[in-house]
Amino acid sequence: MDQQPKIEADFLDPTLLLDETHYQEGYKNGYNDGLASGKEEGRQVGLKMGFQAGEELGFFQGCLDVWTSAILIDQNAFSARVRKNIEQLAALVGSYPLSDPENEQIQDVMEKIRLKFRVITASLGVKLEYEGHPTSSKQDVEDL
Repeated sequence: MDQQPKIEADFLDPTLLLDETHYQEGYKNGYNDGLASGKEEGRQVGLKMGFQAGEELGFFQGCLDVWTSAILIDQNAFSARVRKNIEQLAALVGSYPLSDPENEQIQDVMEKIRLKFRVITASLGVKLEYEGHPTSSKQDVEDL
């Protein structure tokens, strides 16, 4: 009697192996397709986010260029406190890790830049802000 179930199991083994083979092949194909499409999507998101960060930094650098030009023309164009804040903003923009996008402090540096910029514009009594993307970074992620 022990032989009968073994023969049945042997009879079903090729079917089970075929099913498992198809499953493994499908899994491998799906995994490879997902890996390829994930890399492409990641590249697209990285390009978009990098462009946005560069655009915003360019805005701040442009404002710095105007303010430092005004200071070069007239040392008394701004108060000492505003000049000091402009110097601090220039240092922050210069410290932004452009060539190290995986730097964990990149968001902290950008937030410090934005805050210092707001301090300067408030001190000058000017309503000036970067409007290139939504102010909420969570919205940017949801848009993707």
